[in-house]
Amino acid sequence: MTSLSLPLRGTARLSPLLRLLILTQLAFNVGFFAVLPFLAEYLGGAIGMAGWLVGLVLGLRTFSQQGLFVVGGALADRYGIRPVVLAGCALRIAGFAWLGYAERTWTVVGAVLLIGFAAALFSPAVESEVARQAVAREEAGGGSRTRVLALFTVAGQAGAFVGPLLGALLLSVDFRTVCLAGAGIFVLLLAGHAWLLPQHIPGRASVQVRGGTRLLLRNRRFLALCCAYGAYLLAYNQLYLALPAEVERAAGSQAPLAWLFALSSLLVVTAQLPVTRWAGERITLRRSMMAGLLLIAAGFAVVAAARPAGWTGTAGLLPAAGFVVLLTFGQMLVAPVARAWVPDLAEDGRLGLYTGALSSVSGLIVLLGSAATGTLLDAGLPSAVPWLVLAAVPAAAIALLPRRP
Repeated sequence: MTSLSLPLRGTARLSPLLRLLILTQLAFNVGFFAVLPFLAEYLGGAIGMAGWLVGLVLGLRTFSQQGLFVVGGALADRYGIRPVVLAGCALRIAGFAWLGYAERTWTVVGAVLLIGFAAALFSPAVESEVARQAVAREEAGGGSRTRVLALFTVAGQAGAFVGPLLGALLLSVDFRTVCLAGAGIFVLLLAGHAWLLPQHIPGRASVQVRGGTRLLLRNRRFLALCCAYGAYLLAYNQLYLALPAEVERAAGSQAPLAWLFALSSLLVVTAQLPVTRWAGERITLRRSMMAGLLLIAAGFAVVAAARPAGWTGTAGLLPAAGFVVLLTFGQMLVAPVARAWVPDLAEDGRLGLYTGALSSVSGLIVLLGSAATGTLLDAGLPSAVPWLVLAAVPAAAIALLPRRP
């Protein structure tokens, strides 16, 4: 069974709208991950950026995406998901095309910001509607909301599995070809969603944007969840910053990077639903996130323990592979649970705003942390130190988790 057939099979018992939204996530990630895994090397090599600047640019991309999710979420609450998703697809097309021709720092930054803001429009619209539909399905006796959100994660990772392989194939031509192929995928998405997304979704009421942020900022339990999730996302972002540097050191090139991304995505596609089912039957949402953060910390610790040995070649890639495996299993426990937790903390009618804010706060954490991480990796410290510092981030985040549920 292929990685694409698993999410397709899992959507068979869902409503047509849920099927469309979950398959949307799959297609989004094919286009996105055809480009992103190769961006750091392009910026450092072809453009010649310093390590701190590469980290800052990647952080800006994450912040313009996750950091502005709150805007897309609020717009989805106000106007519905269709116009927001279509606008996001159009901007992503422009951003990828621009990146393909960008050769100066300011043009790269502009393209990266546009790519990120595009996702800040369509992703919270899709995610909040999936969560809303999952809660309604659970209340109607159709099964756990966490399982639906886990399936959403599986679909996204199936796209993340195919995307880097497609990008690696096209990279044999050049990076511009990779970017234009990503833009082409979003052209197809724009056309498909203009045709298939309904104008009006039953049960979805429009709310005014004004006043929602004030209520959100008073919600301490939700803000605590945002901070813990932000620490997770900063750790996960090291797949695009710390991991490429480690692979380059061990293998002498970044050729194995696509296969490590594929390994991560394949693990999620094949194991996410069993892991979600196991955790849902045995532990609370809070304990699930605690376990996931500990696994992520252990992944960094594995590389820290191996770095003093200075292994290279196949043996040198084993710690990186261990990091990817532990990070991925941690992600399986953290990501669906965080999304499933949000509807219990959100104000009525403002699920889009809260879904967006979850990513906005975490995006700000990544923005602040990515430049620091780039500096840390370039600082000439003992080889294990940066990875030990990174291990401390998800471990410390456990103390931030809300005490209930």
